[in-house]
Amino acid sequence: MKEFRIQEIIALLYRIFLAFFFYQIARLLFWIFNKNLIPIDSVSEYLNLAYRGIAFDTTAILYVNSLFILLSIIPIVINTKKVYQKFLFYLYFIINGISYGMNFGDFVYFKFSQARLTTAAMNVAQHESNIGKVFITSVMEHPFVIVSFVGLMILWIFLYLKVRVQFKKPVKLIPYFIFSILTLCLTALLVVGGIRGDFKHSTRPINLVDANRHVTKPAQANVVLNSVFSFFRTLNTNNFQEVHFVEEKFIDENLHPYKLYNRDEVEPKPNVVIFILESFGKEYSGAFNKDSKIKNFVSYTPFFDSLATKSLIATNAYANGRQSIHGMSSILAGIPTLKDAFTSSPFSNQKIQSIVSVSNDMGYDTSFFHGAPNGSMGFLGFGNILGFKHYYGKTEFNNDAEFDGIWGIWDEPFFQYFAKTLDTKKSPFMATLFSVSSHHPFIIPEKYQGKFKKGPLEIHEPIGYTDFALKQFFKTAEKMPWFKNTIFVFVADHTNQVGYPEYEKAVNRSAIPIMFYSPNPKYQLTGEITEPAQQIDIYPTLADLMGYNKKIRSWGRSLVSEKKEDYMIINSDSINEQFMIGNYIYLFNGKEVTAIYKIDDKGLEQNLINKVKNPEIERGILLSKAWYQDYMNRVINRQLQ
Repeated sequence: MKEFRIQEIIALLYRIFLAFFFYQIARLLFWIFNKNLIPIDSVSEYLNLAYRGIAFDTTAILYVNSLFILLSIIPIVINTKKVYQKFLFYLYFIINGISYGMNFGDFVYFKFSQARLTTAAMNVAQHESNIGKVFITSVMEHPFVIVSFVGLMILWIFLYLKVRVQFKKPVKLIPYFIFSILTLCLTALLVVGGIRGDFKHSTRPINLVDANRHVTKPAQANVVLNSVFSFFRTLNTNNFQEVHFVEEKFIDENLHPYKLYNRDEVEPKPNVVIFILESFGKEYSGAFNKDSKIKNFVSYTPFFDSLATKSLIATNAYANGRQSIHGMSSILAGIPTLKDAFTSSPFSNQKIQSIVSVSNDMGYDTSFFHGAPNGSMGFLGFGNILGFKHYYGKTEFNNDAEFDGIWGIWDEPFFQYFAKTLDTKKSPFMATLFSVSSHHPFIIPEKYQGKFKKGPLEIHEPIGYTDFALKQFFKTAEKMPWFKNTIFVFVADHTNQVGYPEYEKAVNRSAIPIMFYSPNPKYQLTGEITEPAQQIDIYPTLADLMGYNKKIRSWGRSLVSEKKEDYMIINSDSINEQFMIGNYIYLFNGKEVTAIYKIDDKGLEQNLINKVKNPEIERGILLSKAWYQDYMNRVINRQLQ
């Protein structure tokens, strides 16, 4: 039995279990220390939050203990020797002691930041010369923190030493090495899955925003999280830093970060239904390419095209992000993604004014629908931050026979579920659906094989399927009483595969359709918007149409307002921020404009910087810097309300 290393594996599991145990103690103490800031109404509610926190503890503990785990089971024969076990003891408590201390630092730090420890704290600290004094003062003011930390570390050491590994030299080396290698492989798989948060194909690694999936009040997410997780998850992802290029007066007068649309009272209030269509790029739709002059253009969206003839469409529109979660923040909250996504930043867990909060303020029922496993893509967590009252996912759909096996429920049945669920709502309601089927690996239900155009790209067939699902949705919805007084919005989250050279151009890689439709003619949603538009325009447009006569925080503009508003199209290639202003495109690296192109140079081929100077370019450079300054200030200082 020596060759199977049973005692070593048991000891390793016990030592990792101790980390989980002490993380839960730290969680409880953290809440007790900050319970005036984090409302929890019952023991059962706390226990549920603590249980949900295990996933985040797993990621943190495995991050910290990866080397310890490897060295505990690596086959080097001397593992059970006293000197080697002593080495593991010191390694374990050095790395765990430092990381565990982060949680205790948050007992005090949270009161000031109202957020778990992230790398943003390091960026603040590096500009301060009195950090040592601040730390000592904090410890003196809160002796309980240091006393409890020291006491728990002593207890942890005591419990660790209760299970010791006795020296046993393996005799049969071949079985020893075979078993060790198999154990290593299995452990590596479990560690990777634990760090990601699960083993599902349809989810990205869990992030800070995912803590909001499990809470009833946004502040409770801080109990679900732990400081080690929040710190590691924001390493190398925080390009959020305050800058000062212009005076605030310039921002107020030229960017108008707050908008007010005075519209006569809209009664009855319209229902609002937003379709965020996965990967539904502009390239795939004929209605949005009728003036593109692309030779032999083929459309894969016949229903979408037909609806566009009765709608208000923005034919020169762009996404403000690169991934699905970026689309959600841009469309619903008017927050674009720069080099780093706001939704995975240290600042994502804050109060945000959005079309959701506006709808809630106006007495709307608000719901989010996504056919993937609940929490996929971070939508449930971010939806809770925005304030959706209801979330409907794969769990609520409750029929795995319609599961595509990878991402979620097929669009057609989920769209039908969407329509029928809306029919149970009391008007007015605001509902958002995020589709799933037009996504890699680009498959459609077996029963529809051969029904839709395949085209040269793999995505063409599932785009046709999603278009068909929309058609079936409308066949069902138009018979329902709420339909006639509803404003529908259709927008892609981002683009995907490219077939035409026109869409290979750098700027057009983010070209998407935006469409507003209502069967009620009083909203006058017909025609074409040819000026540049973007996802962040949707939120102010809807607030305007709904008759929300209060100020909104918005970097976009209402596309239906009679006011003549300037536009600034904002997105990023993850290296530079990109601004389309007037007749030029500006690339900005966070400090200065590094390139300037004419607005029709969509391939970004002729850099005009230092070659052409005129008052419009000088103003464009200033506006780029001013917008970036305002964005950073509002995000970092939690002024997104």
